Amino acid sequence: MVTRWQSVLWATILGGLALVFTIGFGGLVAQPNPPVDLKGAGLTLEQLADRVYALVGQGDIPPEGEQSFVNGGFVIGSEGVLVVDTFPSAKYTELMFATIKSLTDKPIRYVLNTHFHPDHTGGNSVPAGLGIPIVGRGPIRALMAKANPQLVPPNMVINSETDFILGDRTVRVERVEGHARGTDIIAYVPEVKVLFAGDMVFNQRFPYTGDGNIKNWQASLYRLIATYPDAKVVPGHGNVSDVSALREQLGYFNFLEQLALSWKAKGLTKEQAIEQSKEIPEAYKGYRFQALYAGNPNGLQNNLDSAYDQFSRSLGIPLIP
Repeated sequence: MVTRWQSVLWATILGGLALVFTIGFGGLVAQPNPPVDLKGAGLTLEQLADRVYALVGQGDIPPEGEQSFVNGGFVIGSEGVLVVDTFPSAKYTELMFATIKSLTDKPIRYVLNTHFHPDHTGGNSVPAGLGIPIVGRGPIRALMAKANPQLVPPNMVINSETDFILGDRTVRVERVEGHARGTDIIAYVPEVKVLFAGDMVFNQRFPYTGDGNIKNWQASLYRLIATYPDAKVVPGHGNVSDVSALREQLGYFNFLEQLALSWKAKGLTKEQAIEQSKEIPEAYKGYRFQALYAGNPNGLQNNLDSAYDQFSRSLGIPLIP
């Protein structure tokens, strides 16, 4: 079942991007807008390694003007380019494609969607219009159709580890769990140890947990830390980092778990628990996306809601007689 957030969240977030949308439970129609440059979009182009780049957004939620709060990236090989995510709308995808064209004459061969959320898939119409394969995982097509039928879903679905060969460069794509209902993937460039982590990592940002399973997310982070200890990490939101960003994300979820277990021990209702804990702890006061901690931005499930539902209400493992 798709929750109400797919309609209302993007009305709030995308509305701040100076895009003109018709929003409803059944439709989202983007209107033409003047082109935007990297500076105007709040995006910084970062070269992570030889022919591996990230476009890093510095915006907040809700954004100001056209400042991107989302990251994307691309990998250039001798025979083509692979793109990671397409931002919330076509104008940002077009900007990324123009940036790629300024760096290489190699064609774009593949576009990956790291998960189904519209802030990472909203520009899929651009590669689709160019006949470029769009790759996703699991139930991504069905979830995007339910979220909004005007979104363009991937036309290639993978459900196991897959290598995309770009001539002299390989990008390994594999499943992860916990953030977006069985649609999460990460992309790793082994030759240069760059990990595009998608929304498995919100670096110095409060994560969106309304479609997540935090326990599965924790397990995925443990595995990624163990598997890619030397990787340069591109998060879905926030600055490029290293494995320390994975550890910090895991530490935040461990904090939520312990907080929720303390509510459970006290027998608190959800209302009592959130009222008692709604002030952002000192360790996280520098995080962006603060409305996602304990607020109620247009009906979104915040982090404390998720922690209560997933930990305080969880049943103990029954003993086998």
